[in-house]
Parts: sequence; C-alpha cells; structure tokens
Amino acid sequence: MNPAQLSPLNLAYIGDTVFDLVVRTSLVCTANEPVRSLNRKAASIVNAGSQSRMAERLLPLFTEEEAAVYQRGRNAKCATHAKNASVAEYHRATGVEAVFGYLYLLGKKERILQLFREALPELKLQGEEFF
Repeated sequence: MNPAQLSPLNLAYIGDTVFDLVVRTSLVCTANEPVRSLNRKAASIVNAGSQSRMAERLLPLFTEEEAAVYQRGRNAKCATHAKNASVAEYHRATGVEAVFGYLYLLGKKERILQLFREALPELKLQGEEFF
C-alpha cells in the first residue's frame, strides 16, 4: 500500500489515533495520576482547536511532501465537523492528522515524534518507543 494513494480522510483517520496515542503515552509516562485526570489533560490536547494551533507551528517545518499531504487533508470535504471548533480549525486539524497518518504508514515514527516535540514542547516525550 502506498500512503500517497490513500484519501486524505483515511490518512487523517489513522493520524487521529497516532496523535492520541502519542499524547496519552506521554501523559502516562510523566505522571502516575488517576485516569480521569489523564483524560482531562488528553482532551485539552487532542481536539481540533489544539491541533489547529499545532498546524501554525508545524507548517514552516513540514517538508514539501508533508506540506502537500497537509493541504490535501485541510482541503478534504468532511461530512462532519467538531462540536467545539470552527470549520477552519477543523480543516486545519484534519490536515495535521493526515500528515501524522501519512508518516505513520510510511514508518517514519521518529519524524512524528520530532514534529510533536516542536509543536507541543510542554509534552515530555521521553524515549522513542511510542509505537
């Protein structure tokens, strides 16, 4: 399978899970807290608004290939939208998720973590074993 041939929404579908996994892993590794507290923290990061702000930080760092995937994801026609985000934020978030899905399917896990470190420096991403 060639990830470049998948629809941007399929890439975002996978990317959403990758994004969530990295955030949850980071939270669990940095704090032994009740699950309710971890869920609240994760929800404050894993949402369209947060991912949209990430897009602004990541766009200058994307390779040409990643920028093209981002644009495909951002411009994709979505049947739904986020409850607590604008349509524009939702589209930018979909673009970011598409990039993470694309990189994951290519096996570029180190690049995913590099982008996370740049976009969310407050997350303490320890080690490289997230996947």
